[in-house]
Amino acid sequence: MPTTMSPPLMLTDHQALMLMRWLSPGYPVGAFAYSHGLEQAIAEENVRDRATLEDWLRDTLEHGAGRNDVLLLVAAYRDPDDTARTDAAARAFAASRERVIETERQGAAFARTEAIVSGGPDAPLSYPVAIGAAAARHALPLRPTCALYLQAFAANLVTAAQRLMPLGQTEGQRLQSALAPPCARIAEETEHGTLDDLSSTTFMGDIASMRHETLQPRIFAT
Repeated sequence: MPTTMSPPLMLTDHQALMLMRWLSPGYPVGAFAYSHGLEQAIAEENVRDRATLEDWLRDTLEHGAGRNDVLLLVAAYRDPDDTARTDAAARAFAASRERVIETERQGAAFARTEAIVSGGPDAPLSYPVAIGAAAARHALPLRPTCALYLQAFAANLVTAAQRLMPLGQTEGQRLQSALAPPCARIAEETEHGTLDDLSSTTFMGDIASMRHETLQPRIFAT
């Protein structure tokens, strides 16, 4: 049955540490290998400096995979025992073959690791669905889970950009700080969302992800 009540908004120390562990760069989902099409955007000079990178990331968070991922996370959280429909939606909304690979591999790695560490199921779900179902099992507050998921998503793309273009560590942190408010706002806006709210208008990002399949040479898997 779908979950009708959410845990409180506040994280306990244990819950905060669990989320930070799940969403840290050290958690073995291989996030460092994926650029979400950003490598192609930089190769085509659609992203060429800090300003264009910030625009790209804001659009991705607000109008593309960022918002959609947390809507999928929310749906899995609400009904963690029946994730098949949500997982199918996640794969359907992946705009390219590489996007499917990105979410499948990270989700499978997360579920496999979480099963070993905490004893949960190791079903190979897409990444946001796996996170949402695990958060529900551990009764983690939904909104902070969404906000931290978005922050980790954005931080990973900033780190990817630093490997591809001149962007120093301090500038990278300034950019992550600038993206924190939209992450928090999107988490609040999507907390009560459903799969009917899924949409995307990040056409350049989607096309970049498709073109990346033939980019040579390249650093990232996506």
